[in-house]
Amino acid sequence: MKIAVVGMGYVGLVTGVCLSDIGHTVTCIDINLKKVKKMKQGISPIYEPGIAEMMVKNIENDRLIFTTNHKLGVLDADVIYIAVGTPENEDGSANLSCVEHVAKKIAQTIEKDTIVATKSTVPVGTNEKIKQIINDNLVDEFSVEVVSNPDFLREGSAIYDSFHGDRIVIGSESLRAAKVIEKINQPFGVPVFHTDIRSAEMIKYASNAFLATKISFINEISNLCEKVNANVEDVAKGMGLDRRIGSEFLNAGIGYGGSCFPKDLKALIQLASSCDYQFEVLQGVVNVNKKQQVLLVNKLVERLPTLKGKKITVLGLAFKPNTDDMREATSLVVIEKLLENGAEVVAYDPVAITNAKAILGNKVQYIEDIDQAVKNSDATLILTEWDEIKNIRLNSFKTMNYPLVIDGRNCFKLEKMKEHQIEYHSVGRPVVGEVKELIEK
Repeated sequence: MKIAVVGMGYVGLVTGVCLSDIGHTVTCIDINLKKVKKMKQGISPIYEPGIAEMMVKNIENDRLIFTTNHKLGVLDADVIYIAVGTPENEDGSANLSCVEHVAKKIAQTIEKDTIVATKSTVPVGTNEKIKQIINDNLVDEFSVEVVSNPDFLREGSAIYDSFHGDRIVIGSESLRAAKVIEKINQPFGVPVFHTDIRSAEMIKYASNAFLATKISFINEISNLCEKVNANVEDVAKGMGLDRRIGSEFLNAGIGYGGSCFPKDLKALIQLASSCDYQFEVLQGVVNVNKKQQVLLVNKLVERLPTLKGKKITVLGLAFKPNTDDMREATSLVVIEKLLENGAEVVAYDPVAITNAKAILGNKVQYIEDIDQAVKNSDATLILTEWDEIKNIRLNSFKTMNYPLVIDGRNCFKLEKMKEHQIEYHSVGRPVVGEVKELIEK
């Protein structure tokens, strides 16, 4: 089929590239001329394993086209996907201005009956509003059906998820439109779940909210484990063996970040409030996550009563591995706290340094070699579980002024750190290594 995708953010680009890879002719539309020029050359604006190679292949096969011309982009399209951003407003609600703008543009440019599928994460009732906007602004009497088709892609494994996802959710009041979207996605071989539009919108928010709840819950358990001398990894494993609970998202650490969970939880809390309902569980999830983000700094301050003039190495800047996304990254909170306490911060990340510089500027020293990053450091904090970090030679920590490692992602086995005589603090697990007096009190 001929497909148009409006908005080349994370979801839009992955959607367009993967749909072209299963045989559709896809035109990707974005207003950013510089970004579009690069994408035409097969250069991805985001770091996502496998996407650049897939872009080049489908551009060469004439199945993947990039343009800033909206009218040209939607010409002859059977389906138009809306994938623009919905950033949060000051009150936490979703900002729908871009979605509404695209809806008007669609109404003014389509030249035949069309199906519009919304990939953007939008509050319940938004797709009905999109349809109303389109109908109010149509320049010709075409029929437009609107379908909710939320994404469930994980940054860092979005290509894999597209082809091996758990489900594709299609919300529609039109059986014909729903069947068209199902047919488009059929080559992925992913199970399809049909429902009404409002339920599809809620499924996206509810799914992210539940995953974030599991993260905050296990982090609370990990904090308690430290107080009672239990090991949260064993606790999580024992919990996960119960099929009703499952082991996914039970990894204790320093909280969630990124472009989805923080924004979507705030939007769902705000939506509940607008319906005169207080979503107390989710407010607790948000509060726990804020507390967890400063856990490593608190551990460090307990260990080093003063950080003034201390060289502190931060390993990992992106909010999670296999992405360069710095949105709501825990590293930003940690680094600001370290700087407030007078520390000199050295940072390493295999791919996110450029994006980090755009936010942090020259307040931090960036080093692209992990061994050099930890050398002569007074303490090392691990914030992102990159393979490059998990596979560091443990002897590299011996080049520190004193091998003090505080790990927010539980990257290393306790036994290994003990063998290498590294003082190792992690999350929800016992401290290993000899704890020495480091400064004069």
